[in-house]
Amino acid sequence: MSIPLVAIVGQPNVGKSSLFNRFMKKKLAVVDSRPGVTRDRNYSLCDWAGVSFRLVDTGGLVPASKNEMEKLIYDQTAFAINEADLVLFLVDAQLGIDQVDKRIARDILKAGVPCILVANKVDSDKFEPDIYEFMKLGLGEPWPVSAAVGLGIGELLDTLVSRLPPRTDLPESELGTIRVAVVGRPNVGKSSYINKLLGEERLIVSPVAGTTRDAVDTPFEYDNHRYVLVDTAGLRRKYKVRENIEFYTNLRTIRTIESCDVAIVLVDAVEAVTAQDQRILAQVLESRRAAILAVNKWDLIDKDELTADQYAARIKEQLAMFDYLPIIFISALTGKRVSKVMELVNQVYENHNRRISTAELNAFLEEAFARRKPPAKQRKYIQMKYITQTEISPPTFIIFTSHPELVDKAYINYLNNRLRERFNFEGVPIRLKFRRK
Repeated sequence: MSIPLVAIVGQPNVGKSSLFNRFMKKKLAVVDSRPGVTRDRNYSLCDWAGVSFRLVDTGGLVPASKNEMEKLIYDQTAFAINEADLVLFLVDAQLGIDQVDKRIARDILKAGVPCILVANKVDSDKFEPDIYEFMKLGLGEPWPVSAAVGLGIGELLDTLVSRLPPRTDLPESELGTIRVAVVGRPNVGKSSYINKLLGEERLIVSPVAGTTRDAVDTPFEYDNHRYVLVDTAGLRRKYKVRENIEFYTNLRTIRTIESCDVAIVLVDAVEAVTAQDQRILAQVLESRRAAILAVNKWDLIDKDELTADQYAARIKEQLAMFDYLPIIFISALTGKRVSKVMELVNQVYENHNRRISTAELNAFLEEAFARRKPPAKQRKYIQMKYITQTEISPPTFIIFTSHPELVDKAYINYLNNRLRERFNFEGVPIRLKFRRK
């Protein structure tokens, strides 16, 4: 199951971006006193009380507006409402209820999506009695918060995670099956790759970018392994898509990545790695999925025996933060190395689910610490005491240390890289957590 999606909606200037930033504990969204500053959607992965969810900050809803930009914002936000597992409907406690709030409430009720009504800007007790006017919207009792100063945020998050749908186990028919997502920007050859792998024309292939629209989950077997091939994730509810195809595609791509075990990220050999490719890779990393970088259309490149190595080196230089990903050069048109990709899928899936014994890990930590010690901070020496693995998929490790707050990013990267080398975590994100001994 995908990570639950939570959409923050409301009319302009009620504090949606401030609430988003408060949840994320950092300024990810633009906050401005002028209404309508948020144009594009902000997506971020949020963790609270051990529960992960995808948080979407939407533009301000202005139903029935004649302004073209406001129409686009309304279209995108209405889509988010229909896709969300939970909606946070933000209203301004100091301004009270108006016709726009009523229209938004009707849209939420019509969509049938669970909703928490949040009365923002309750900066002091004097505003709290006014919030009960919003019960007329038919969405239950409003939750008072102040996103600006942080009042009520922790309690709101507790309520939010309690209202999320439970993560469901895979159906018995899919146990032992690897879910593989094929992702990439439009027209890099995703459908062509899948068709070549399956040996039949199951998906529409067209030179027009963005041909694939709906979800196609395709079970198949290869070399005695079972897979489900996850193409672009589709809408759970039918909703008229008028404009902003890129917005919808991005949201679908995120949900596709989160529902897979391994992502095959396709890039175009002719165009090389673009900013959009890097954004997709960042989504894979943030979603903590195992991944492979497949360079498609390799048949169109003039090459000699050194070209692949040179090309790979250039990519790794461009994508320094993704240098743990294996790179393979393929041609969906000719079929070159198409099946080899599945061998890599098996390997990184195994890496993603690898569990290392505590004895092996502590022998590793002792050796890594002896080779390089973390720099002293604030006249304090940092000792690494003990390490244990707490999770797989992705592999997650807790390191007990004398001063966890003083361990710097460079040393975390050092330990991360040594773990990869020692235990073969190629293609897999690693999570390191530090606790006080």
